Amino acid sequence: MICNLCPRKCNACRTEHQGNGFCGAGTLPVVARVAPHFGEEPCISGTKGSGTVFFSGCTLKCVFCQNYEISDGHKGRAITPKELADCYKRLEEQGVHNINLVTADHYVNAVAESLDIYKPSIPVVYNCSGYTSPKTLSILDGLVDIYLPDFKYSDDALAIKYSSAPNYVNTASAAIKEMIFQVGTPEFDSDGMLKKGVIVRHLILPSHTKNSLGVLDIIKRSYDRQVLVSLMCQYVPVNKAHDFPKINRTITRREYDKVKSALYALGLDGFTQDLTSASTDFIPEWDF
Repeated sequence: MICNLCPRKCNACRTEHQGNGFCGAGTLPVVARVAPHFGEEPCISGTKGSGTVFFSGCTLKCVFCQNYEISDGHKGRAITPKELADCYKRLEEQGVHNINLVTADHYVNAVAESLDIYKPSIPVVYNCSGYTSPKTLSILDGLVDIYLPDFKYSDDALAIKYSSAPNYVNTASAAIKEMIFQVGTPEFDSDGMLKKGVIVRHLILPSHTKNSLGVLDIIKRSYDRQVLVSLMCQYVPVNKAHDFPKINRTITRREYDKVKSALYALGLDGFTQDLTSASTDFIPEWDF
């Protein structure tokens, strides 16, 4: 295929197992882990876990990526859409609350095909970077119940510096609007588990509270109560973060409280983390 799925519009040539685009991926999904996961928001993980499928490769190059072994290293195994559908069935049989597709933008055609083969009876979660094309998201319309995008930056210069992502702010803003259009406002079941809706995640970076305040302001102005906000303080300096002195540490209590106070002042609804979440202990094993 000639690929223009992500906002970079590489016009890349991709065969089943290789590609010359920014992500370097072929068209067959490369999967690094399929297992229940308990580290998501309470309304996603619940008591039985979220049935995560971690895809290798990424359309970003975040210098601080905690999953760099698979996002940059492409660790994993290539599978067909039929095999991917079988993964959903196995997870569903384990009693998980939902099927959680993590970083699948570059495999969206195969994901859509797998969901046409088998649509789980539990919600399907699409967990992504936010650097996504609305046109690409339209392929998933009617197949995804919950969107879980990042909104990493309110400053395009930072997006380029830390994630090699030009025009990030407008791109993420448009993508989230498309997500809301598809699934609507958040709805919960009787057990407090999310059935449909959008949770926008934001990871606070050390030395960059101004960026975080800008993200919260954009969310308030653009979406307000149409989305939930997940404010994350789990940043740890891994991968190439050591080459950037400003982000070569965890965030401080003062930084976190400053951003958290802004979240409350804006009246945004959602979730916060404890500072103890800033640990590499929460990074999964990439063992398929």
